[in-house]
Amino acid sequence: MRIGIDVMGGDNAPDEILKGCFAALPKLGVDDRLVLVGDESLIREAIAERGGDTSKLEVVGTTEVIGMDESPVEAVRTKKDSSIVQMGRMASPKSEGRLDAVISAGNTGACVAAAQLHMRRLDGVIRPGIAVTVPTFAGPIVLIDVGANIEPKAAHLAQYGVMGCVYASKVLGVKNPRVAIMNVGGEEQKGTQEVRDARDLLRATDSINFTGFVEGRGVFNGEADVVITDGIVGNVMLKLAEGLSAGIFKALAKEVFAIDPSLASRLEPVVKSIYSKYDYHEYGGAPLLGVNGVCLISHGSSVSRTIMNAIFRAHNFIDLGVNETIVQRLAAASHLVA
Repeated sequence: MRIGIDVMGGDNAPDEILKGCFAALPKLGVDDRLVLVGDESLIREAIAERGGDTSKLEVVGTTEVIGMDESPVEAVRTKKDSSIVQMGRMASPKSEGRLDAVISAGNTGACVAAAQLHMRRLDGVIRPGIAVTVPTFAGPIVLIDVGANIEPKAAHLAQYGVMGCVYASKVLGVKNPRVAIMNVGGEEQKGTQEVRDARDLLRATDSINFTGFVEGRGVFNGEADVVITDGIVGNVMLKLAEGLSAGIFKALAKEVFAIDPSLASRLEPVVKSIYSKYDYHEYGGAPLLGVNGVCLISHGSSVSRTIMNAIFRAHNFIDLGVNETIVQRLAAASHLVA
């Protein structure tokens, strides 16, 4: 298996990205290879400093970098020798020595654009969507979409339900996942026409355990295993949850320390244990479901542990046959395919 890594993407690139790759090496299979894409001299210098066995590493040099604040489509169009674009090309079904998976902590929009341009879509998929694993009080759930499609049609949302269901069952091990659409209320008449139409499409899909609408507060109470939403709401919700959880932990630590410093010391292992369960670094990256290949988009603030976990998750995604199952499930639900 050949997994491409964008060495230049993310707030902590290239050091943390390379550290994550090196940390994953001992656990890879005999036939696995990590293809490091980015500034060649920088990458080779890091490999030389590390030393040891380099048989599982390949280097592909690029001369351009897409910044986090650049226009995604324009950047992909003009910076053809960037790490993101080159990885997309190497992951194309027509590419010789094709990459089986690509991972980047760089510009999310550029990753989506490059993947759709070069990797194309799976048979039956209308629009790919980013699926994030969100830790809740009732266990991890799948939230789709969180940024790839900000104005989805009803059929897009319905397909997200199918793809998210496959991901939840295959990767998270959820039996018969409950699928719901994010809405402003649970009542039948609530929401936009697209949301109501998507509800009707999912109700007509026998392979989906569709439970209807779910409100924001119900997401963290375990009312659904797969939550469907548009890219704007999904992205805002994700970042709001990240900021809120981090703030709660900081406020808790401050208050406890102010009351009794010794109590804070005793509670530290408990707090760390809880925090680890809600730490996005553990999940590595979010797959762009629906592309013809595997594209994992990691958090912009990824550290070495994030990248290492993303590599293992990409490997697992392929081993479990997620894409093959998505194609099968969509083919069986012909009313969802344009």
